[in-house]
Parts: sequence; C-alpha cells; structure tokens
Amino acid sequence: MNEAALVLAGGFSRRMGRDKWSLPFGDETLLERTVRIVREVVPEVWVVAREGQGVRGPFQVVRDPAEGFGPLAGLAAGLEAMAAERAFLTSCDVPFLRSALVRRLLDLSRGHAAAVPFVDGYHMTTAAVYSRAALPVAQRLLAEGRLRPYFLVEELKARIVTVEEIRDADPELESFRNCNTPEEYRAALRDAGLVGEVDPW
Repeated sequence: MNEAALVLAGGFSRRMGRDKWSLPFGDETLLERTVRIVREVVPEVWVVAREGQGVRGPFQVVRDPAEGFGPLAGLAAGLEAMAAERAFLTSCDVPFLRSALVRRLLDLSRGHAAAVPFVDGYHMTTAAVYSRAALPVAQRLLAEGRLRPYFLVEELKARIVTVEEIRDADPELESFRNCNTPEEYRAALRDAGLVGEVDPW
C-alpha cells in the first residue's frame, strides 16, 4: 500500500525539560515505541527532527529546516521526503498509540486530502492523515506565517473523523494521550506497569 507514517520528534520539549523522544519506556525509548507501532501498519516511516538534534534509531530521519515553526513545518518536511501518497502523522510521545487506530484513519482518509479526528472538542491535527496534496498548501501557509495546523485542516476541507468512527479501534481513546510534562510521563509509566523505570531527572 502507498502509505507512510511521519513521527514528529523535533519539538523543544520545554514543559518536559528534556527531549521527549529519548525518554525510556520499558526496553525502548518513546520514539522507538512509536515507530514500532506505526511500522505494524505502514512500511515507510520518517522521523522529523530539527537540525543538530541527535535523534537516532532504526528509521529514516528528515530534518525540519524551519526551526520554531511548529508541527506544520514538520509535516511539510515529512511530506516532501516521503515516497508514499499519504501518511499518518503523529508526535513521538504517545506510548498508548494503537496500530488499529492508525489503520482506521488511513482507511477513512481515502478520497480526501486529510482525515482529522475530532475528540473532546479538539481537532487532533497531529494524530491525523495527510496526503501529498497537502504539501503545497502547507508550504504556502508557512510562507504566510499562518502556522496553526488547523489552518491546513480548513484549507484542505479535511474529512473530520468522529469518535464513533474510531471507538472500536481504540475504546478508551488512549492513542491521543501524550506525555508533555514529567508528571504525565510518570503517570504513563505507572499505567503501563513500568513503575520500576529509572527516573531520568
């Protein structure tokens, strides 16, 4: 299938206090875990990292040259690098991501430039599918300084995915749970039964 995954790892993790991608989660890092999960669904995986960031692992890396422009710039860099026609976009700090959800969103994106879940009143723009047709639109928005990913959703007239359409793929919607702070990270470790992890702080 002509599908890929893009994993954003280039953020500055200011609330976490250190790069989130390298945090241990069991016998792998958060980034390695995310890559492993999406690779269960798609053969092509790109990790989007900022220039000079020491991201390493069993995956392809593309550098985001637009430092400080947020996830929209990361998405554009990934779309430009990939060979596939569409990709599931995710952050690197989602330890409870379900491969069934990735598959469902890719399926629901067929015939659309993007498919974006709407969960708890929010458009999940960094847990969504974008086609290569989104690239020139994203590049234009970046040039205009319109950096909010939702601007892209509006421009593309994205297919909005309801909770009802994905609930069976992820009953507790855990795929949308990320780790932005040390407290959220520690809670995720506890909930995964990894209470014996060494605290990296």
